[in-house]
Amino acid sequence: MRTGRVIVSVLFVVAGLVAGCSSAEETAGPTVIGSWHGDIQVPGQPIGIGVNFAENGSATIDIPVQGVRAAALKDVRTEPDRIEFTVPDVPGGAGFQGELDGERIKGDWVQSGERVPLTLERGAIANPARPQDPKPPYPYRSEDVTYRSGDITIAGTLTEPEGSGPFPAMLLITGSGPQDRNEDLMGHRPFQLLADTFTRAGYAVLRTDDRGVGGTGGVLDDATYADLADDAAAGVGFLRGRPEIDPAKVGLFGHSEGGYLAPLVAAKPDSDIAFAVLMAGPSVLGADVLIEQNKVIMAAAGSPQNEIDDQVRYVTEWSALLLAGDTEGAAAYTQRHNDSLPEGERAPQSAVDSFNTPYMASFITYDPKPALQSLRVPVLAFFGGTDQQVLATQNEQPMRDNLAAGPGATVHTFPGLNHLMQPSATGKPSEYSTIETSIDPAVLTYVTDWLTQHIPPR
Repeated sequence: MRTGRVIVSVLFVVAGLVAGCSSAEETAGPTVIGSWHGDIQVPGQPIGIGVNFAENGSATIDIPVQGVRAAALKDVRTEPDRIEFTVPDVPGGAGFQGELDGERIKGDWVQSGERVPLTLERGAIANPARPQDPKPPYPYRSEDVTYRSGDITIAGTLTEPEGSGPFPAMLLITGSGPQDRNEDLMGHRPFQLLADTFTRAGYAVLRTDDRGVGGTGGVLDDATYADLADDAAAGVGFLRGRPEIDPAKVGLFGHSEGGYLAPLVAAKPDSDIAFAVLMAGPSVLGADVLIEQNKVIMAAAGSPQNEIDDQVRYVTEWSALLLAGDTEGAAAYTQRHNDSLPEGERAPQSAVDSFNTPYMASFITYDPKPALQSLRVPVLAFFGGTDQQVLATQNEQPMRDNLAAGPGATVHTFPGLNHLMQPSATGKPSEYSTIETSIDPAVLTYVTDWLTQHIPPR
């Protein structure tokens, strides 16, 4: 829960914003309306932002390095001598104060009582280069689809090779948090790239929006792993119902938390899943994954050992309450912990509440061992050697042990790759957006070769 006073750390909170409309206190002036961009002058690591002032007095912010797109701002003022806005739900009251100076807006980024110079110039901020993003025309069919999972509608995109089939197929299952069908994060769209790669190789691929995202109904925070496994099973059923897809050759591809959910679905007695591919999927208890994440990421960021120890102690005690089934106690403990922090370091209440939901409790208490041990289908599980979120050192050997009873599972670690399978010497999550590569081509080739060997395309 510790957010720290450093601006770059607090800006990560913005990445979770899906704020609604905000209204201006004054009508936007014609000299301010439009797009602006500039760099928050954090020493050694300037942070580029884009701000768009709309004619109706509202404004939005883009922070490409944080994966923030069109997040709504509040307390917007656009008089030439007083241009202001604040970012909702960010500790320390993050925002901007400045004035129009010719064709520039000059002022300061203000947060936790500190001021950092920020000059905005006209024009939209440039999006980072993503050379692997698939571009039309595509040599395959692409169709937006919907289907039911219980009482909600799931929306996604199905890509299929040209021809009549029947084709082997797979469902892609996203990582943690609310993700769209492309698993769009930090300016990367790894699931769009995976779907393009596998469809070109002869496989039909279904990728979907998570609950509460895009065209999919429901609320992710209210869902348990049983609910999410049912959603994935509904996707498998949808694929099997398509005449151009071979119902005996439908498999699952899970990334990160999706690597938890895919075996859970495949282990169902009536699932008849043909194969499973697990990319950076954990093989140990969720609480243990989170604790190790905190240790490694904080250490890599240069946090003092006493702060790391405090954070690990907090996460351990909070997780223990959830593991004991004391959800009310866990929520109260989280609240007390946050209230005990200095005002500028406290997380917004929405973030505090998000730590104690059925969804989060499912992650913390989930033990993947039984599902993994029950798998009797071909499985490929792979990790990144520098991954700081699902560490290979913590998960590779348990994955081998858990899959040992299956029909020759393949477990592999790619040296020098991070949690997204990007080339990265450090593996720091803060670097995801700065790396042009979305997924290392060696990974795409390795997985495609494994698929064609175990589940040959038609």
